[in-house]
Order: sequence, then C-alpha cells, then structure tokens
Amino acid sequence: MSSCQERGSQPAPAATGSPVTLQKVANIALPAGYSRMNGGDSSFAQWLRQLPLKTDNKVYLYDGRLKGNQAAQYAVLDIPIGKKDLQQCADAVMRLRAEFFYRRGLYSRIWFADNNGKKYICPAGADTPRFEKYLEQVYAWCGTLSLEKQLKRVPVFGDIQPGDVIIKGGSPGHAVMVMDVAINKAGEKIYLLAQSYMPAQSIHILKNPMDQRLSPWYKADNEQVIETPEWTFTQQQLRRW
Repeated sequence: MSSCQERGSQPAPAATGSPVTLQKVANIALPAGYSRMNGGDSSFAQWLRQLPLKTDNKVYLYDGRLKGNQAAQYAVLDIPIGKKDLQQCADAVMRLRAEFFYRRGLYSRIWFADNNGKKYICPAGADTPRFEKYLEQVYAWCGTLSLEKQLKRVPVFGDIQPGDVIIKGGSPGHAVMVMDVAINKAGEKIYLLAQSYMPAQSIHILKNPMDQRLSPWYKADNEQVIETPEWTFTQQQLRRW
C-alpha cells in the first residue's frame, strides 16, 4: 500500500465561523453568485452532497486519539474509519466510491485493482461485516499508485466534477476526493475537497489555506499548484472514475 505521510507541523489558518451546525455536505454555504453543478455522474454528485457531517468537528485517529493537527479540517464526515490503521488517503477515496455502489446494491461495480492489475471485486450480497472485510483487503493491496493507474486523467482542470479525484501516486503519495463543485454565470468553478491521512483518521472536508475568505472552497483557476493544508498537488493530477 502506497500512502501519504504526515507533513511537518504546518497547520492551516483557522476559518471564521463554526461548521458544527451543518448536517450534510450540501449545507456548506456557497459564495454569492455560485450554484452547484452535478457534472457527468449526477447520482454520485448528489450522493456525496447528502453525506452527513458530525457535530463534533474534531478529527480522530483510528485508535480514538485526537489527530495532532486540528487546523486542517472545515467539517468531518460521519463515515466509519474502522479500528485499524488502514483507511488512509487513497483508502478513504475508495471507501466513498464503494459505499456509493454498496448502498445501491451494485456489488459488481465495486472493484479496485492492485499495482499488478489484479481486480478485487466486492462479493455479491455482502452484508456489512463482509463488506468491511472486503474493504480491508482492498486497503491492504491497493493504494495511491494503483488507484492512479485505475483512474482516467482529466486533461483540462476546468472540467472538474464532483466525484473526481486529485491524486499523486507513490511512497509517499496522497489522494483527495472532489466532494462538490459549483459554478457562476461567468463559468468560474469552485470545489470542495475531502481527505483521510496517515495514520488512518476521520474523513474530513479541507479548509483552503491559501484563501481564507473562500475557504473551504477552492477556485478552479489557472494556478497550476493546488495547496491544501497537508499536501501540494498540481492540476495535472486530476483523475476521474
């Protein structure tokens, strides 16, 4: 498994306002003049927006301890992380995609490939314990390198859609999920990002450390570098399922 590593202590600046009253991703307010867009996979986009948020805005590690850096998150998803150090960065991305199909009973759509191209397919009709066991197998054999290979490159960053993934394969590598996208009348887009990290921890919506007024939204402009609180990506690292 190729996964992210904790960057030194470089906490993001604190955002104004408190997100603890938000119930789901769709409740995260938009800047004036923007409206949400679905992109090509509207069912996945709408599902991501309906994911619940915790009222406790702290990020916890898999073993129940608080994460050292509590300045990176804007909100925390109410998604299980397990009790093992497994559901890290690429794993959280795969978790969200798998959950989407699992809750619809589309078991054959849940598959991930390892670095050698071997596919791990969710057992048909898996109950919750069996689904969690399947995911642990995926986390053990698939990571940023394999997921980057599995996904398709999006050549124009301005085409960003909900459900896309920004990923850097490697050791270390990192991956974040595009949770939502909005657009204004001028065609300018903004987007939300979610991550887990290393050690395994609560999946959380990231703040924008480069623009506190826009945070937690990021602007899909012509800047080639995407600076998140704990990782730096480039626009060339945008991928799609």
